[in-house]
Amino acid sequence: MIRAALYARFSSDRQKDRSIDDQFALCREICAREGMAVTMTFEDRAISGTGAVNRPGFQAMMRAAEAKLFDVLIAEDIDRISRDQGDWHAARKRLDFLGIHIHTANGKVTKIDGALRALMGEMYVENLALHTRRGLEGVIRDGRHAGGRAYGYRAVPGKPGELEIVAEEAAIVREIFVDYIGGKTPRQIAHDLNKRRERPPRGRLWNGSTINGHVARGGGMILNDLYAGRVVWNKVKMVKDPTTGKRLSRPNPKEQYKTVEVPHLRIIDEATFRIAQVIKAERRRDATPATAQKARAPKRVFSGLIRCGSCGGGMSSVGSDRKGVRLQCSAHRESGSCDNGRRVYLDEIETLAIKGLRQHLAQPKMIAEYVDAYNTERKRLKKEASTERARLERRLGEIGREMKRIVDCIVVTGMPPEQFVGRMRELEAEKTKVMAGLESAKESDNVIALHPKAIERYKRAVVELADELKRGSPIEFATIRELVTAITVHAAPSRPGGAGTKANAEDDRSVRIDIKGRLAALCDNPALFPNMAMSGGPMVAGEGLEPPTPGL
Repeated sequence: MIRAALYARFSSDRQKDRSIDDQFALCREICAREGMAVTMTFEDRAISGTGAVNRPGFQAMMRAAEAKLFDVLIAEDIDRISRDQGDWHAARKRLDFLGIHIHTANGKVTKIDGALRALMGEMYVENLALHTRRGLEGVIRDGRHAGGRAYGYRAVPGKPGELEIVAEEAAIVREIFVDYIGGKTPRQIAHDLNKRRERPPRGRLWNGSTINGHVARGGGMILNDLYAGRVVWNKVKMVKDPTTGKRLSRPNPKEQYKTVEVPHLRIIDEATFRIAQVIKAERRRDATPATAQKARAPKRVFSGLIRCGSCGGGMSSVGSDRKGVRLQCSAHRESGSCDNGRRVYLDEIETLAIKGLRQHLAQPKMIAEYVDAYNTERKRLKKEASTERARLERRLGEIGREMKRIVDCIVVTGMPPEQFVGRMRELEAEKTKVMAGLESAKESDNVIALHPKAIERYKRAVVELADELKRGSPIEFATIRELVTAITVHAAPSRPGGAGTKANAEDDRSVRIDIKGRLAALCDNPALFPNMAMSGGPMVAGEGLEPPTPGL
């Protein structure tokens, strides 16, 4: 008996789940007509067929094919399997190699027929995108909104694309523009709104970026033309990453923007809006592509790794003085959500971190215990995985034999299939669980022994930490940045009126850091220690980490 696997899919969450049942019903009719036995079913609900990596049902089907658990794949049509030519041809080649044929309602799929229908499926998606875009352009021409949420407005029930002003939120919008023109920064405005517990557009708190926005993408409240009575559409376009299947947005040039006047949605008068744009342009620091690229590279060895001990948020530079660059909690600056406004010196944090790493990681006793514990655990996991895998393989064989006996009973003796439907479903469900268990056991068994050379490399890297810090090149920072995942700074907030007093000077200057990192990157094989982390002991700065400066 030819074993058949069924695959069904529908694209949108607006479609009905009934579509899956209808597709399976058609596929079962094909199997009955061709004398095939349905042994497995796979489905993807409300997932587009333009990508393969983000479809769990499709991926499970391909894994079952690799295990040679079926002989024929049945689908309603090729576009159910894929609407992307590349994914279709890759899947077809793999299934051909495994000796698995593809059948649809029109019969067996040949190479030429499959290629043509895959092309038609991809063209359908492209035409659908064009038709959708044309429809959205019509919405814009009608003076309606083509989608997306905007603070200060709400959708009119029963009238798609139409908005109305929310009076309470509109008052906040006007206040933001007045404060911005009055000289307040977006961060200061966000702080004030958070103190008053005003509800933000999204999330729990207002942030400076919510107000300031992104110039290239035309986002943010200050840049939102809707407040001035204009709907501006097509600021960004959506593209799909072929590797991950995720949709990404990319800014469009301004000449591609579509604009229509909607004076009934105006919250800010034109003069106020224009003044805000002039101030925005004056405050903005234009950066060349080369400068922007350079800015993304880490300037210091621990750039982006230093965290606030009070809230867990990142710490960023707030300028420098004669002693060096100072850091402050970004959450405190952006939204005021963190109470710790303490500023610390970056040079001292780096020195403490290097000292802590060398002291903590170079202890022979710690290394020996770590290696022993790792190898002991590796042997235990390997033994358990081997035992479990053998048990699951035996059970998988028993399930296969029982399913074969049921099929023989139906085909050879002519017994009615209805008697075995319930049991076959139970066996199929158990088979899926057993196969998943085998995959898990295989992963658990794939644990690599710790090679002595890896430990030697680890020791050398610890010794060279201080030298890496002095070189100052992002490439040469790599060793430390691979070792350290986070540095948490525990610095007591400066007490109002007390930072400059002699009694409180020592408390205000003391800083403790916790170092977290991994060993994997220092070894030749990155699969080593994937989930093992370590914390450096508390390192307390002595005198001089931060002088008692009034007002900080």
